[in-house]
This record gives sequence, C-alpha cells and structure tokens, in this order.
Amino acid sequence: MKFLASVNTPSQLNPYPDKPRLTFGSSGTFKLTVFSDLHYGENPWDEWGPRQDVNSARLMRTVLADEKPDYVVLNGDLITGENTFRENSTTLIDAVVVPLNEAQIPFSSTHGNHDNQRNITHLEEIQREQLASPLSYTRTAPPGIGGVGGEGTYWVPVHLTPALILWFFDSRGGHSPGPTSAPLPDWVDASVPAMEAGWDSIERRERGALAFVHIPPHAIESVQKTLNATRNPGLNADALSQGSTQATNDASSAGNDQPFWDALNTYIKNLHAVISGHDHGNEWCAREPSKDVIFCFDKHSGYGGYNGPGWGHGVRNIIFSSADPASGLETWIRLEDGETRARVMLDRNYGR
Repeated sequence: MKFLASVNTPSQLNPYPDKPRLTFGSSGTFKLTVFSDLHYGENPWDEWGPRQDVNSARLMRTVLADEKPDYVVLNGDLITGENTFRENSTTLIDAVVVPLNEAQIPFSSTHGNHDNQRNITHLEEIQREQLASPLSYTRTAPPGIGGVGGEGTYWVPVHLTPALILWFFDSRGGHSPGPTSAPLPDWVDASVPAMEAGWDSIERRERGALAFVHIPPHAIESVQKTLNATRNPGLNADALSQGSTQATNDASSAGNDQPFWDALNTYIKNLHAVISGHDHGNEWCAREPSKDVIFCFDKHSGYGGYNGPGWGHGVRNIIFSSADPASGLETWIRLEDGETRARVMLDRNYGR
C-alpha cells in the first residue's frame, strides 16, 4: 500500500483556494443530502429513456427545495455509460448538475461502474462536471493514485479549521474506453492512500470523517446476514453476491479491496460511517464487526437503473448536530413524496 507524502504547505491544506469554504452553520449543524445511482442517459433511443431523466430531475428539484441541504453528494453511477454515444456522452453531466446549479448548492461526486464504459470514463465525467458547475468540489486524485479508471479519489474539508473531512474514493469497475473496451478492476486500487496523514502533519486538531465509495467493500456482504429489522431499519431487498461488492465480479480478484479497507479504517480517525450505493434495493445501516465501523447504503435516487416493486426513489439525508467529532450523526431515508423512514442515530453505541 502506497501512501501520500505529508502535506506541509498552506495551499495544500486548503485544496479549494478559489471556492467558498464549506462551514458548519451558525446553529452548529451541517446537513448533507446524498443522491445515488441517478443513471442518466438510459435507453436514449426510445421514449422511455429520456422520460426517466425528466423524472430524476424532478426528484432532485423536489428534494433540494424541501431539504435545503448545506452540501450534496452524488454517490456514483451518475449515468448509464453503456447506453451513451461517444459524441455526446459527457453532455449528460450537464443535465445531472442543472438542479444543483439552480438551487445553488455545492456538491461532490463519486463515480461508479456504469460511469466507466466504452464511450465515457470517470476522468471525462470529472472534467465535464468541473466545467458545467462552479459549485462542484469534485477533483482528481494526485498523479499515480487510483489506478486505471480510478481518478476520482479526493477529500473535501468542512471548516471549523476543519471540523469534518468528507472522503471520496473511486471503486472503479465497468469497462475501459474505446473499441477494445475490456473490464476494469471493481475495487479501490491499492495505490489509494489514507490521506489523513497529510493533514496530521500540519494540524493535530480533532475532527470527524465521513467516507463515500460507490461499490461497497466486500466485508459488507457478510454483514447482511446479521441484520435486525429494528436495529437496521430500511429496505433490504438486494441479496449481496457476485458483483454486489468490491472485488467480486471475478473469483480471481477476491480480497483485492482489502488493502483499501484496512487503510481506510487504520488511518482515517473518527470515521463516522462509510456510505455506498450500487445495490439499488438496499438502504440499511449496520456496524461491520471486523473493523468496528458503521456502514450505510444510500437510497436509489434515479429513475434509470434497475428497480423493484415498492422500492421507490429518494435520498439519504445526514445531519451533524455538532462539529464535535465525538458526537454522532442522524441519518434517514427520504422518498420523493416526502415520506421518511429508517431514521437512526449513528454514534458510538449504534450496533453494539
């Protein structure tokens, strides 16, 4: 496992010198809304496909107007890349960010297996997003970090000097671009560092952390077998198996996400939770026992992508009521029609 050298200059301490600093509100709170698996661009050749993008944009506008988050996360599979055409694939990113631009809410993205396909790559989506919205805090990993197709690993500070670090990890997957397109590894590359070391070289202030990665770590598969409907409320309709978690598409890749999982839980301190999408029928939280860390699924937001009867579409809301890293966070699922469910407090006592 390779790690970044320590950060030792003020410019690196603030990676966004030309953007407003994200801060906890005057009431001491910070609220995130997470959209996952939007799957724009599905079936562009028929009437059904474009209509799903209209529905997804409606959902985004409704939720943003009601919830008024301080920050938004787009947690992977922004588009259905295998359905795109080379000449216009990146323009789908323009459509994804329109509701965010209208609402003037800052945001970051991770990218999923459907964002790496013959006619689109994670890097192209990141570059297009940066052009399409000044509100985007998405950026690329340092050179040599992330592996092929995994350029979207980075962090975003939320200040009180700072009080919270939002981590975004690129789990890759999908296919390489071009006419010789081939499957890409479906795990966070072992070159990805736990970048907390860079911050600790300058600041020893205690702060919390929250991590986002599109494909769940493989360790989560066994957690599903232990769920309790009272302790772990929320939809649990997707059985985790081959392709559901990292490094499971091919038996020969088993265990390849372990360096990431080890580093994440060793070097990132005060990690409140790890949050993933990918499996549209799940929306639960649980404590993963091998690392004693909380994991949560998002809520399938987009009208594109696979769905099931009664699953619905919505978001995961997260609210920090304090900048104190010892305090927990509250999270719940909100559906497009305003219904809420699976509300839990994620703190030191959760899942014990």
